Amino acid sequence: MKLSLRVLLLMLISIGIMQPVFGQVAITVSFAPPALPVYEQPICPDAGYLWTPGYWAYDPDFGYYWVPGTWVLAPEPGFLWTPAWWGWENNAFLFHEGYWATEVGFYGGVNYGFGYFGVGFGGGRWDGGVFRYNTAVVNVNTTIIHNTYIDRTVIVNNTTVNRVSYNGGEGGITARPTAQEQRVDQIRHIPPVAAQTQHIQAARTNPQLRASANQGKPPVAATAKPAEFSGQGVVAAKEAGAPYHPAPARGGEQPGAANNRAPENPNSAGRPGTPTHASELQPHQPAAPASTGNPKMDNKYQQQQAKLAAKQNQEHQKLQQQQEKEDQKAAKASSAQKQQVEQKHQQQTQQLEQRHTQQQQQLQTRQPPAPAPRPR
Repeated sequence: MKLSLRVLLLMLISIGIMQPVFGQVAITVSFAPPALPVYEQPICPDAGYLWTPGYWAYDPDFGYYWVPGTWVLAPEPGFLWTPAWWGWENNAFLFHEGYWATEVGFYGGVNYGFGYFGVGFGGGRWDGGVFRYNTAVVNVNTTIIHNTYIDRTVIVNNTTVNRVSYNGGEGGITARPTAQEQRVDQIRHIPPVAAQTQHIQAARTNPQLRASANQGKPPVAATAKPAEFSGQGVVAAKEAGAPYHPAPARGGEQPGAANNRAPENPNSAGRPGTPTHASELQPHQPAAPASTGNPKMDNKYQQQQAKLAAKQNQEHQKLQQQQEKEDQKAAKASSAQKQQVEQKHQQQTQQLEQRHTQQQQQLQTRQPPAPAPRPR
């Protein structure tokens, strides 16, 4: 558990932005995850297990990778799983980690199937400390597990299957949290249990689950139990949810999962292409402050601007030197490995510029306002 959390923290630091979203830490990526693959649900291994749908996670070293759907024991009776999801916010795709709660919260309106059709969960319910399964949408052996029922009304209005895996942005799902889902955000949450973090770690270290390797069609799409990626309980994807598009190439465009294009990064405006390396960034210059009529105050603000610009240019140089070393190491690597390095560098560069822009905006808000003109 401690090792998995340490790995996750390193991932967050390497991407460069950590920000609380709905009480969680969100990973930001500049281009959309692939579509959800098409797969069947493995049979529930035993009573008390709840379904947690598969999703695309992200690692800065090799991009998106598939975390297979799996059955997990609930941490406490009465708790349900709210799936992880990606959303376009603040000019980037932000990852929202899943959690356990007594009600299902907002998960981006993403149709994960098997009871998670975009709102709530129709695959079962708790009844007196016992979980009852809705066999109309989940795969349960009723000869072994008897606490079941059938309710097909949850799938009546879901005849059109949407494989888009993210909310917002170009081509994304347009759902917004309901009042009830917003209320769920305020109640007690339990983070992913140890079995789930082990499952995520096993997926992250499996090269076959990387989108660059499986082209959006993972060989392990779902498992009967967490971190068990071989044996009878493993289900492979039937097909990719949409044609797969590789990670952005140097200076290229940023593909979305559904339509080849995600919204353009704001830091690329006015440039020949989205910067891939720190060497492509323009040096920062101190902004000229407006005169407040107080020379001492104006001089102090100008010094703050110069200090910030110097610090940011040092960060440019440090990142540039790091990337140049990594490019030299990757010179003899395969084309796929070189592409992964390019993708990593693009993410680092864009996130650095985003952070610098935010720093400059924060400093500008602290600048004293210029005096209002005197009425004549």
